[in-house]
Amino acid sequence: MRVRLALGAAANTLLIAGLAAATPAHAGRFDDLTVNGTGTVAADGTIALSGTYRCLPDGTPGPVFVSSTLVQGDESTGIGGTAAVCDGQVREWTNTSKGTGSHYERGEATVRAHLMKLSTKSGLPMPQPLAHEEARVELS
Repeated sequence: MRVRLALGAAANTLLIAGLAAATPAHAGRFDDLTVNGTGTVAADGTIALSGTYRCLPDGTPGPVFVSSTLVQGDESTGIGGTAAVCDGQVREWTNTSKGTGSHYERGEATVRAHLMKLSTKSGLPMPQPLAHEEARVELS
Protein backbone atom coordinates (compact mmCIF):
# COMPACT_ATOMS: atom_id res chain seq x y z
CA MET A 1 0.00 0.00 0.00
CA ARG A 2 2.78 2.45 0.89
CA VAL A 3 4.51 1.74 -2.40
CA ARG A 4 1.33 2.60 -4.35
CA LEU A 5 0.92 5.84 -2.39
CA ALA A 6 4.54 6.80 -3.01
CA LEU A 7 4.23 6.00 -6.72
CA GLY A 8 0.98 7.97 -6.94
CA ALA A 9 2.55 10.99 -5.24
CA ALA A 10 5.57 10.81 -7.53
CA ALA A 11 3.34 10.61 -10.61
CA ASN A 12 1.33 13.66 -9.46
CA THR A 13 4.54 15.63 -8.88
CA LEU A 14 5.81 14.76 -12.37
CA LEU A 15 2.45 15.66 -13.92
CA ILE A 16 2.35 19.05 -12.22
CA ALA A 17 5.99 19.76 -13.14
CA GLY A 18 5.27 18.79 -16.74
CA LEU A 19 2.25 21.07 -16.95
CA ALA A 20 4.22 23.96 -15.48
CA ALA A 21 7.02 23.43 -17.99
CA ALA A 22 4.56 23.27 -20.90
CA THR A 23 2.81 26.50 -19.92
CA PRO A 24 4.52 29.68 -21.18
CA ALA A 25 5.37 32.25 -18.50
CA HIS A 26 3.05 34.79 -20.16
CA ALA A 27 0.13 32.38 -20.61
CA GLY A 28 -2.22 34.33 -18.32
CA ARG A 29 -3.13 37.97 -18.50
CA PHE A 30 0.03 40.01 -18.06
CA ASP A 31 -0.52 43.73 -18.29
CA ASP A 32 1.98 46.00 -16.59
CA LEU A 33 2.48 49.71 -15.97
CA THR A 34 5.35 51.74 -14.51
CA VAL A 35 5.88 55.41 -13.66
CA ASN A 36 9.28 57.06 -14.10
CA GLY A 37 10.67 58.56 -10.90
CA THR A 38 10.96 62.04 -12.41
CA GLY A 39 8.58 64.45 -14.08
CA THR A 40 8.93 68.01 -15.31
CA VAL A 41 7.20 71.32 -14.73
CA ALA A 42 8.13 73.82 -17.45
CA ALA A 43 8.20 77.60 -16.97
CA ASP A 44 4.89 77.90 -18.88
CA GLY A 45 3.22 75.39 -16.49
CA THR A 46 3.41 72.37 -18.82
CA ILE A 47 3.67 69.16 -16.83
CA ALA A 48 5.16 65.99 -18.32
CA LEU A 49 4.95 62.53 -16.76
CA SER A 50 6.15 59.26 -18.25
CA GLY A 51 6.73 55.55 -17.78
CA THR A 52 6.26 52.23 -19.54
CA TYR A 53 3.38 49.85 -20.16
CA ARG A 54 2.76 46.41 -21.58
CA CYS A 55 -0.58 44.93 -22.54
CA LEU A 56 -1.58 41.85 -24.46
CA PRO A 57 -4.23 41.79 -27.17
CA ASP A 58 -7.33 40.03 -25.87
CA GLY A 59 -9.43 39.95 -29.03
CA THR A 60 -12.22 42.17 -27.69
CA PRO A 61 -12.94 45.52 -29.32
CA GLY A 62 -12.15 48.78 -27.61
CA PRO A 63 -9.30 51.27 -27.27
CA VAL A 64 -6.74 51.16 -24.43
CA PHE A 65 -5.30 54.27 -22.77
CA VAL A 66 -2.69 55.22 -20.18
CA SER A 67 -4.03 57.97 -17.95
CA SER A 68 -2.20 59.76 -15.15
CA THR A 69 -3.03 61.99 -12.22
CA LEU A 70 -0.53 64.24 -10.46
CA VAL A 71 -0.96 64.82 -6.73
CA GLN A 72 1.04 67.40 -4.77
CA GLY A 73 -0.22 68.71 -1.44
CA ASP A 74 -3.95 69.42 -1.83
CA GLU A 75 -3.72 69.65 -5.65
CA SER A 76 -4.78 66.72 -7.84
CA THR A 77 -5.03 67.02 -11.62
CA GLY A 78 -5.40 64.59 -14.50
CA ILE A 79 -2.40 64.89 -16.79
CA GLY A 80 -3.18 63.85 -20.35
CA GLY A 81 -3.80 60.42 -21.78
CA THR A 82 -1.91 58.23 -24.21
CA ALA A 83 -3.42 55.68 -26.60
CA ALA A 84 -1.83 52.29 -25.93
CA VAL A 85 -0.78 49.61 -28.41
CA CYS A 86 -1.52 46.16 -26.97
CA ASP A 87 0.89 43.83 -28.70
CA GLY A 88 2.78 42.37 -25.72
CA GLN A 89 5.76 44.71 -26.18
CA VAL A 90 7.03 47.05 -23.48
CA ARG A 91 6.31 50.57 -24.71
CA GLU A 92 6.86 54.06 -23.34
CA TRP A 93 4.12 56.52 -22.48
CA THR A 94 4.31 60.27 -21.91
CA ASN A 95 1.40 62.41 -20.77
CA THR A 96 1.53 66.19 -20.80
CA SER A 97 -0.80 68.96 -19.77
CA LYS A 98 -0.47 72.71 -20.15
CA GLY A 99 -2.40 75.29 -18.17
CA THR A 100 -4.08 72.85 -15.79
CA GLY A 101 -5.39 75.70 -13.64
CA SER A 102 -3.40 74.32 -10.72
CA HIS A 103 0.02 75.36 -9.59
CA TYR A 104 2.59 72.62 -9.17
CA GLU A 105 6.08 73.22 -7.87
CA ARG A 106 9.35 71.42 -8.29
CA GLY A 107 9.83 68.76 -5.64
CA GLU A 108 8.16 65.59 -4.45
CA ALA A 109 4.75 64.54 -5.80
CA THR A 110 2.73 61.40 -6.41
CA VAL A 111 1.61 60.03 -9.77
CA ARG A 112 -1.33 57.66 -10.10
CA ALA A 113 -1.30 55.97 -13.50
CA HIS A 114 -3.90 53.62 -14.98
CA LEU A 115 -3.88 51.31 -17.99
CA MET A 116 -7.55 51.21 -18.96
CA LYS A 117 -9.50 49.57 -21.76
CA LEU A 118 -12.81 50.97 -22.97
CA SER A 119 -14.59 47.71 -23.68
CA THR A 120 -17.46 47.96 -26.16
CA LYS A 121 -18.71 44.37 -25.80
CA SER A 122 -22.01 45.60 -24.36
CA GLY A 123 -22.40 48.31 -27.01
CA LEU A 124 -21.52 51.15 -24.64
CA PRO A 125 -17.89 51.91 -23.77
CA MET A 126 -17.29 50.56 -20.26
CA PRO A 127 -13.97 51.07 -18.47
CA GLN A 128 -12.03 47.88 -17.80
CA PRO A 129 -8.92 48.37 -15.62
CA LEU A 130 -5.88 46.43 -16.79
CA ALA A 131 -3.12 47.75 -14.50
CA HIS A 132 -2.37 50.65 -12.18
CA GLU A 133 0.64 52.14 -10.45
CA GLU A 134 1.08 54.78 -7.78
CA ALA A 135 4.58 56.16 -7.40
CA ARG A 136 6.48 59.00 -5.79
CA VAL A 137 8.16 61.25 -8.34
CA GLU A 138 10.50 64.20 -8.23
CA LEU A 139 9.29 67.13 -10.34
CA SER A 140 12.06 69.21 -11.81
